[in-house]
Amino acid sequence: MLEHLSELRKSRKWSLQDTADQLGMAKSTYAGYESGYREPSLQSLSQIADLFETTVDFIIGRTENDSNFIEITNLNKSPDHRLSIDGRPLSPDELIDFIAFVRIKRSLRTKEIGEVAPTDIEE
Repeated sequence: MLEHLSELRKSRKWSLQDTADQLGMAKSTYAGYESGYREPSLQSLSQIADLFETTVDFIIGRTENDSNFIEITNLNKSPDHRLSIDGRPLSPDELIDFIAFVRIKRSLRTKEIGEVAPTDIEE
């Protein structure tokens, strides 16, 4: 099920212990996820995807390429990618405003249909 976990960890040159420490779990628990001995909860799976800056779908093998998505909250840290509107690049402040706008819209939409809102990502 968790086809890409080992690949993601090794590409960052992290040990099992490094990864488990960053996730706040026991090494044996995380190793169990990689080996298929254990299955993570939805919350743990979401945490793992956030740590590796990828999607849950990529981790569980539903998609083969996680490069289809660019995490906009990381664009302030990446000089390789910039967003523009009407041919004018977004300033760092405009990017923060854009992220806040989308989060508020999602939150309002979620409240309208009675779903539980996802946790905000720290910038």
